Amino acid sequence: MLNVTFLYIDLSKNPEPNYGLYLSAAFQIWYVVDALWHEEAILSTMDIIRDGFGFMLSFGDHAWVPFLYSLSSRYLLENPVIHPLALYVLVFVINAIGYVTFRMSNSEKNAFRKNPNQPRFAKYSLIPTESGKKLLASGWWSISRHPNYMGDILMAIAWSLPCGMEHLIPWFYPIYFTILLVHREARDEHNCHEKYGAAWVEYCKRVKYRIFPFIY
Repeated sequence: MLNVTFLYIDLSKNPEPNYGLYLSAAFQIWYVVDALWHEEAILSTMDIIRDGFGFMLSFGDHAWVPFLYSLSSRYLLENPVIHPLALYVLVFVINAIGYVTFRMSNSEKNAFRKNPNQPRFAKYSLIPTESGKKLLASGWWSISRHPNYMGDILMAIAWSLPCGMEHLIPWFYPIYFTILLVHREARDEHNCHEKYGAAWVEYCKRVKYRIFPFIY
């Protein structure tokens, strides 16, 4: 709703097109729509499985997320930044790559958790564990151990790129989110090592990178 409000204010008061705001707001609105459309996949996330519902999720979803994640749109509403067309195209491409990576990897993970015996996984590389479960080491999950985090970070960067580099405030979200996901990945690494033991060690040998291939 905040992004819709920002768009309405800009379109009603600003005679010049604010393409950066249009892109940033549209990306965030699409992100929310996608989360609602694929709501069942949220049930298999770390937030629900390990952390559970409490102050973090309650405060985060009602206060932290809506007001701080939309800082880039609010900044562009009050500080329109004009860029060459090539930059807007680049921003769109980065967000598209991030979204496809995020959505496809999460959907693949959710489908595998629901039914790892589906025909689509017959030729995938799977690692058996002592508990009887299997670790997915093919498809999107052969790129890195958390390709969904990579997609999320790319989208966060795309939301803030139209703001330029003159102020730190609109970059709060991608900076904070990268720190959060790196910390979450470390927690997940520890938990998976304790849970799966030798199978997780083998998975790490096959999939060397944690989030970004060739970087981290």
